[in-house]
Amino acid sequence: MLSYIKRFLIGRPLKSTELGEQKLSKTKALAILSSDALSSVAYGPEQILLVLMVVGAVAYWYSIPIAAGVLVLLVALILSYRQIIFAYPHGGGAYVVSKQNLGVIPGLIAGGSLLVDYILTVAVSVSAGTDAITSAFPGLHPYTVPIAVGFVLLITILNLRGVTESATIFAFPVYLFVLALVILICSGLYKIMTGQILPELHAPLGSPVAGISLFLLLRAFASGCSALTGVEAISNAIPNFKEPAPRNAAKTLLAMGGILAVLFTGIVFLAYYYGIGPLAEVTVLSQIAEHTFGRNIMYFFIQGTTALILILAANTGYSAFPLLAVNLAKDKFIPRAFTVRGDRLGYSNGIIFLGLFSILLIIVFEGKTELLIPLYAIGVFIPFTLSQSGMMVKWLREKPPGWIKKFLANTIGALISLLVSVVFFITKFHNVWPVLIFLPLIIYSFYRIHKHYEAIAEQLRISTCERAIPIEGNVVIVPVAGITRVVENSLNYAKSLLPYQIIAVHVPFEKADEAVFEEKWKKWQPDVRLVTLYSPYRSIIHPLIKFVDTVQKKAHEANYQVTVVIPQFIPKKGWHNILHNQSSLLIRAHLLYRRDVIVATVPYHLKK
Repeated sequence: MLSYIKRFLIGRPLKSTELGEQKLSKTKALAILSSDALSSVAYGPEQILLVLMVVGAVAYWYSIPIAAGVLVLLVALILSYRQIIFAYPHGGGAYVVSKQNLGVIPGLIAGGSLLVDYILTVAVSVSAGTDAITSAFPGLHPYTVPIAVGFVLLITILNLRGVTESATIFAFPVYLFVLALVILICSGLYKIMTGQILPELHAPLGSPVAGISLFLLLRAFASGCSALTGVEAISNAIPNFKEPAPRNAAKTLLAMGGILAVLFTGIVFLAYYYGIGPLAEVTVLSQIAEHTFGRNIMYFFIQGTTALILILAANTGYSAFPLLAVNLAKDKFIPRAFTVRGDRLGYSNGIIFLGLFSILLIIVFEGKTELLIPLYAIGVFIPFTLSQSGMMVKWLREKPPGWIKKFLANTIGALISLLVSVVFFITKFHNVWPVLIFLPLIIYSFYRIHKHYEAIAEQLRISTCERAIPIEGNVVIVPVAGITRVVENSLNYAKSLLPYQIIAVHVPFEKADEAVFEEKWKKWQPDVRLVTLYSPYRSIIHPLIKFVDTVQKKAHEANYQVTVVIPQFIPKKGWHNILHNQSSLLIRAHLLYRRDVIVATVPYHLKK
């Protein structure tokens, strides 16, 4: 039944030879990898206004120069990540750049930050999309968390179906959103130019504002930089592009940067000119759409496409997280299971992990976008700073032709990213303090996992392992619960292990049963030695393990191998297992951790 459900949800398995068909064209890649950055237009401008409203609506004019500062950082990041794409065409982005140029620890900080950031990408995007829906339909506010969780499950399933299939589905809403905002911005500018929007709605540029400070402006700038989250995703996902992958990725990055700059600037300007400020249950974008079109079909079209792209922006995380996890897993810092491709040739373990942790965050933070965004942004700007700094070191070390311009672009990007990170920590410490706890824990986990893999490699390497002691024979222990076909099947297998000594072990709970069983055994298997271990405390495991340990010590001295053959019957139907006590599984679980003891399970399949 489970396999049928899986096939229905995920689709038929794909051959490894079909991997090339799962690569993305520039058009699809722009949709699937830029949706996070483009969707941030829906909440980035609002984050600026949320800070400025502290000193009053007259301060909203500062959103214009702040937006200009954000665009300067955007240009620096686009130029930098374009260089990273060509310098590191196998993907990995900030993690690979930082690790190779700054060292392992900065690389792990960047990698750990990005892993968390992509989880937050899903949580923030879906929560913001749900906000857009509840802004249009206020009656849905009480169901914010269930709606968000449902969307995460849907996107997870779509990504498990494969990269190209999810890209095909997600491309249309992304381009529809871009079209909707272009129409909104053009319509708003037309109304302004034709005098339909009164200038009195906003304070003129340069108006004096009481209580304004450099610190407040830096805080507003840092908040506005949340619109740049997702810019790095393309550099992480280069292997997903069709050949020539680096060139296609670079072109896609430039297209994304251009679209993001136009949309962000347009929304900030309209919000300023309309004199719009943040409201508790209505987004700034929703207010702009309502002021421009009224509450008609165009308003709902914009809200609908905004909700769609915000929700589908989570797909950027699903595209980049598994590939970053692959790079970390190849370097032995996270479990190797993340390098395994699923039935549809995607890295399904990474996709499932991302979906589960995103749901957990949505539940813990109750789907409140404003609580998630500071964590989200700081998780982006730490890798931004490290990757820019790594590229600076690379240019200083290699000094290729034209390296000074590249170095200056990376220096500007590094300084601004560092400034944003510091401002976030200072101004929003009450929101971002968990970073100081979970990031060191993640780095510590990376090191523990790496140490484990290195220890295993050292022990398994033939050149360094101790020489194996030759086995002179086999002592086979067979736990027996009674005289049955299951036991007979296991004994026949044990007898095939030549040369051998077979010891059947029975653990009775009643003293009277001991002699009765021994008498029956002599008649049934007179050539197999039987040992009975009376257990007054009704435990099978303890006396059996103690006996195995005793035999193993003596066998080791004679260079004999101890093998425990466990009889187990397999019911015809899976649900029949709950009707039995599964003693064989418990015995196996305990014995697997015994040194120099081989455990073999002999199944006996029931027909009814």
